[in-house]
Amino acid sequence: MFCLNSISLFQFKTYIQSSFSFQERIIGICGNNGVGKTNLLDAIYYLCFTKSYFAKSDIQNVHHGAQGFRIEGNFDDNNKTEKAVCILREAGRKEFLLNNRLYEKFSQHIGKFPCVIITPDDVQIITDGSEERRRFIDTLLCQLDAKYLQCLMDYNKTLQQRNSLLKAFAERKQHDYHLLDVYDEQLVKTGMYIFQERKKFSEILLPLVKKFYKQIAGADESVDIKYESQLFSSSFENLLEQFHEKDLMLQRSSTGIHKDDIDISMNGQSFKSLASQGQRKSLLFALKLSEFEILKNEKGFAPLLLLDDVFEKLDASRMHNLLNWACIQNSGQIFITDTHCKRIKKHFEELPIKYQLITL
Repeated sequence: MFCLNSISLFQFKTYIQSSFSFQERIIGICGNNGVGKTNLLDAIYYLCFTKSYFAKSDIQNVHHGAQGFRIEGNFDDNNKTEKAVCILREAGRKEFLLNNRLYEKFSQHIGKFPCVIITPDDVQIITDGSEERRRFIDTLLCQLDAKYLQCLMDYNKTLQQRNSLLKAFAERKQHDYHLLDVYDEQLVKTGMYIFQERKKFSEILLPLVKKFYKQIAGADESVDIKYESQLFSSSFENLLEQFHEKDLMLQRSSTGIHKDDIDISMNGQSFKSLASQGQRKSLLFALKLSEFEILKNEKGFAPLLLLDDVFEKLDASRMHNLLNWACIQNSGQIFITDTHCKRIKKHFEELPIKYQLITL
């Protein structure tokens, strides 16, 4: 089994210096708001992804008044001990080490320690724009395919350069179509791989989401999910050429895989405008548990599952269905936070499982 045995935090968010050991597969973390439950999960996420799930800047995660932070975790990777360390130096330089060896590129670590996190704000995947749903797809695929991760980084870099070029054209009031074609070729080269992988992935993901939604909601509601891309209607080369004039006018790239989306509907209508809070939460869990299942099948072992404040806005039936799958049907290590110690303890004791409860 893949699991985290211990973690130590120094000057990370609310923690000045703290250490935690994890003896059981199922870990409950309880305490009032503001004591550091979510921060502890984020530290675990750091060790898996080399970055925070919540903050865009590493500096935001330094303890107030301090300079820099350090996170160290000891993993059991299928009977092999692995030590991961993330350090933010006083000068703002970040280092990431695995077994005392410094990574040259942080991207080399992605996928080494697979992890799925579910937080209350993740409902934005359903309610917000397409960027959130693309990020969800990309986070999963980057853990499975190093080439996908590299293509995605290259695509985003080229896209940024192309957009800068379009703005420069507008400022100079001169267009260089040959130079634009060079950027188009680079976008096509990486973008087509991303499109093909997303397409293959969606064929696996979407049926799983529908299965998990039915399992969590406990009802056979007609939820339909479909992967959408402009590349279904035309080749990427043709699309870029067709949109040249529009791109020049808008000063940004208006076509490509950076416009992909997942369309979600219920009974033939938009899911986010029709669904209740409970239904949205059920679909969120269905998406995330599908991510978990795909990672487990591809890696050959269960990833870490981090559940932050999942008890809110779910009725008892949906909560029982979720925990039954997460704690009993799943064999991986799970970390669950809650503000009510009695509530989380009650849920655990209703299931025939061993657990560890950490009170902050």
